[in-house]
Amino acid sequence: MTSQRKLFVTTALPYANGKFHIGHIMEYIQADIWVRHQRMGGHMVQFVGADDAHGAPIMIAAEKAGQTPQQFVGEIAAGRRQYLDGFHIRFDNWHSTDSPENTELAQGIYRRLKANGLITSRTIEQFYDPVKGMFLPDRYIKGECPVCHAKDQYGDSCEVCSSVYTPTQLIEPYSTLTGARPELRSSEHYFFQLSRPEVVDFLKAWTQDGKLQSEVARKAGEWFEAGMADWDISRDAPYFGIEIPDAPGKYFYVWLDAPIGYLASLKNHFDKGQAKNHWHAPSRTEAGFEQFIADPAVEQVHFIGKDIVYFHTLFWPAMLKFSDRKTPNQVNVHGFITVSGEKMSKSRGTGIDPLKYLSLGMNPEWLRYYIAAKLNSRVEDVDFNPDDFVARVNSDLVGKYVNIASRAVKFVPGGKLVAGDRSALDAGKLVEHVQVLYETREFGKALREVMAFADAVNLRFDAAAPWKLVKEGKGEEAAKVCSECLEAFKVLTACLKPVLPALAAQAEAFLQCEPLDWGNAAKPMGAGHAVGEYKHLMQRVDMKLLDALFEVPGEPPSPQPSPASGRGSDPGGEPLAPSITIDDFTRIDLRIAKIVECKAVEGSTKLLQLTLDVGEGRHRNVFSGIASAYKPEDLVGKLTVMVANLAPRKMKFGVSEGMVLAASHADDKKSGIYILEPWPGAEPGMRVR
Repeated sequence: MTSQRKLFVTTALPYANGKFHIGHIMEYIQADIWVRHQRMGGHMVQFVGADDAHGAPIMIAAEKAGQTPQQFVGEIAAGRRQYLDGFHIRFDNWHSTDSPENTELAQGIYRRLKANGLITSRTIEQFYDPVKGMFLPDRYIKGECPVCHAKDQYGDSCEVCSSVYTPTQLIEPYSTLTGARPELRSSEHYFFQLSRPEVVDFLKAWTQDGKLQSEVARKAGEWFEAGMADWDISRDAPYFGIEIPDAPGKYFYVWLDAPIGYLASLKNHFDKGQAKNHWHAPSRTEAGFEQFIADPAVEQVHFIGKDIVYFHTLFWPAMLKFSDRKTPNQVNVHGFITVSGEKMSKSRGTGIDPLKYLSLGMNPEWLRYYIAAKLNSRVEDVDFNPDDFVARVNSDLVGKYVNIASRAVKFVPGGKLVAGDRSALDAGKLVEHVQVLYETREFGKALREVMAFADAVNLRFDAAAPWKLVKEGKGEEAAKVCSECLEAFKVLTACLKPVLPALAAQAEAFLQCEPLDWGNAAKPMGAGHAVGEYKHLMQRVDMKLLDALFEVPGEPPSPQPSPASGRGSDPGGEPLAPSITIDDFTRIDLRIAKIVECKAVEGSTKLLQLTLDVGEGRHRNVFSGIASAYKPEDLVGKLTVMVANLAPRKMKFGVSEGMVLAASHADDKKSGIYILEPWPGAEPGMRVR
């Protein structure tokens, strides 16, 4: 038996300016599964989270809502529990970065960095909004890209050409808060000297010694090649954050105190006297927070998304190391979640609202299982496909796993198990493999092994045909085979328990066995053990629930077809959209565009890549899902109509800078797709009114 590990586990802190989205839930499910696996191994885990509560966006949002920042984030925090409980995510503590613990720890770490000679200050020039009376963060400044000259681009990067620049390089900049032209003003800022040779040497070693996935480590290597710059860690008042000691009017940049929030939540947990071994509660009082976090045996493990890797693999370990604290043992990075290969969009009905999912009565463990089945140890996006979701849950969980118990118990008289042949199914090997796969976060592989074992159990049951054995007077033989199947069902339950804790608890109650862990998972219940009365464990997914989940708010449901005509009264197979005003229409800038070039998109069967002339003196790149209707060469030289003021959209294959218009029936397989073509005489750039 391995010795008991001590683990400190966190997920990325959600920014407290909105509700949880499905990306949060995916990350929490991943971490929760890993934590439950550890606890099944008898290990001590402190699993904490918190709201990231500071920064200019929250200060501004609170002002718009007529609230103090504390009131604003407090209301957000009050809604967290329903999500976490709803999806069986069991944090030991949930706290906030706007807390006494975080203030104490952040200021303490800063003082240590300063004492160790890693803090410096210098005067910089920044844009200042003279109307709002504040220095502007990069994302609150827009203007014309200095590289491709696209309009309305943010102050740090262009969404059209992907160029990175400083706000002062923008052409015709303006404040997104007031519309005023910002002024350049000088201000003293504080910097963490990330460029110091000893810091760079430490980070090069730390990022390459196995704490990161290989692709993350390679990315870190690219950053080192580009050169490390000092990190600006201060912001000027007004700012909602933690004051920098001995620097009136200066506050820590939110990304300095946000990861310290991990430690603050853990400290709060210890201070409340709730930090303990949640698997086997100790008889003595646990060590204090500082003693625990400094213990060399404690493993610090973070789960984060790929969008915040820079902060967690450079700033965070460097801050800890050079403030004389332990550094993380693992930073586990995951990708984003998409729906049917597309980025989430509420307006298009391709977003998953976690609360809507729960309010529809959808089983949270359907989603836990589906996400786990898609997750691995690499930095890959997870795609939610509704049809695949239904098929996988219904086939695996109901058709394979639950089916074993419901069928086998019928042929075990009184539910009392008899001795069978366990050699046909190697339960010990399965448990051993699954533990390794959970440990290495290869959840998808683990579940594939579990379901392969379930397939073998069902084949064993079907081959024995216990219903025939009973008819032939061989009831005892039928009972032996079905007892084997119920023993195997227990093993499967243990292997699924980190993913499906509620279903596992129901199964344990049916089996009348002790709580399952890795120590007893493969241990037989034994002849003479009596299982309880079987009650149905899980319902199948109804496709109607998925339809309701993706229904766009405010959109009326499609009427049923008329029995007489076989079709509905909706033109083109779908209802008219809700009424709009002329003002709504004029916000959409429709322009005549000439298709200069068109080609197929490698890796996609649906998309064509169009190069369009919209009369701007430059060409636009647009991806359009019309490959089923047109050959690329047939479109070159044609005129069409496009939405010219649609925000650029980053896609897998590049950036799309608009949308061409096409007509089709709601079911385009019935009618095909028809790109719009203006009459002769129209010219690129003309507006459609």
